Parts: sequence; C-alpha cells; structure tokens
Amino acid sequence: MENVKGIMSAPLKHVPLSERDKEDPEQKLGTVLDVILSEFRKLGYKTVYGVLDAVNYGVPQFRERFVLIGSRDNEDIFLPIPTHFQMHQDGCYRWQTLNDIIKDLEYDCGEYTPFSNDRLEFLKLVPEGGNWRSLPPELVKQAMGGAYESGGGKVGFYRRLSFNQPSPTLVTSPVQKATMMCHPTQNHPLSVQEYARIQQFPDEWKFIGTTTAKYKQIGNVVPVGLAVALGKAIIAVADHNAAIQTKRFRGTNIHSRIKYAIELGGDCIG
Repeated sequence: MENVKGIMSAPLKHVPLSERDKEDPEQKLGTVLDVILSEFRKLGYKTVYGVLDAVNYGVPQFRERFVLIGSRDNEDIFLPIPTHFQMHQDGCYRWQTLNDIIKDLEYDCGEYTPFSNDRLEFLKLVPEGGNWRSLPPELVKQAMGGAYESGGGKVGFYRRLSFNQPSPTLVTSPVQKATMMCHPTQNHPLSVQEYARIQQFPDEWKFIGTTTAKYKQIGNVVPVGLAVALGKAIIAVADHNAAIQTKRFRGTNIHSRIKYAIELGGDCIG
C-alpha cells in the first residue's frame, strides 16, 4: 500500500482547527492509520510501514511516501534499506541530481506547457536554485499577489530548480503558482520528457493525451527506483532468501571463540 505521508496523522473526521473537539475520538490525529492497521489485523496480516524518501533509492527526486507491506504467511517482512546517500565516498551511491538525469536535454527538452507571460517576467529574475525570495525586494509583493500576506514557507513560488540538487517532488502540473518547477537555466517549466526522466521512465516510453494529461500521468506515479526497491524486498521474503540462517554461539564460550577468531585472523595477516 502506498499513499502520501499525511495518512499517518490524518483523523477520521476532519474539522477546522478552531472547531476541533478533543473528546471526539474520530478527530484524533492518526485515527485513519489506526483503522487501516486494525482492518489488516482482522484479515490476518502482519504489517510493517513507514515513510520512505525516493531519493534514498536512486531516484533523482525528493519524494516522501507512506508505504505499508503486509503478509498473511506470518513471514518476517521488512521495508527496503536505502541504497543512496547524501554523502558517500563512491559516487555511485550518492543521491542522483538533475545534472545526472536531464542535463543532456537542456536545449532540446521536447514538449512542455509554457508559463504565463506575467509569471515568466518574474522568473527571468530568479537565479538557479532560487525562488520568490530571490526577487528584487521592490517586486516581491507584486509578484506574490495575495500569497504575500499568507503564512507558510511558500518555497514553491517562482521556484527555479538547481542542476546540483535532486528535484523537489514532482506535482501534476509544473506551472502552478505555488508549485512552480522552472528549469534550472531555461525560462520554461520542466518538460514532459524531463518529468519522465526524473520518474525514471525509459526514453522510449510514450505517454498519450494532451500535455496536461501527460504531466498528470507522470506526476502521480511511484518512481521506478522506489518501486524496484519495494519489489525486491517483497520477492526476497517470498523466496525465503532475505535472511542468513545461522546457529548462534551460546553461553560464555562465545567470548573465547570470538577471541580465537580474532587472533587467528591476525596470525594469517602476519
């Protein structure tokens, strides 16, 4: 099961914060997940769940998703361990960036939905990796409109991506004011092909429909790298090769056996 991470804190009954009743159990945060887990237990499932970020599985994108795996065979199930890291001595195991994935499309990216002219004029003033905060102070209020007085971080407004970073979470449209996905160096949003690359679809895959429909199809998927990691974890459990079966040393004799093994290794090296 896959969903947005907000499912972990979602209440069964959603009401405005000012109207919440602390005595109503259905308004308690996390009750949606409580019901889901309860129903799985009734069906005889053992479950494991958590929030996985696709960037940690070789996907060039920060994309946190709630994942739940269940088994009715009383198996020891698990979530896949990360394969990629922000820092690693081997570049093959570091996070993937936009430079790794879409740099070759910089001047020939294929179809995209253009920004409106008024938004484009402001985006031209934003440097790579910047957003609305990078605009000249005297233009910020005009650019932001009503959102200028609203709360929140507003990081997606007039956002220009960076080649040196993974992509933010892809949404179903890259041109919306609050979730802009402007190309790092070009004055247009990420293209359909760039979207597909970031979600790790092969270049030969074809998407059907309008440009808007293609963005929506691609933006809603589980990235290939994360899907592969989950699939491998499930297959490993099903094939019973996810664990090494061993007989443990027992009693205090373990200490002498470990000591002997260490000394033996040292003798061999010497």
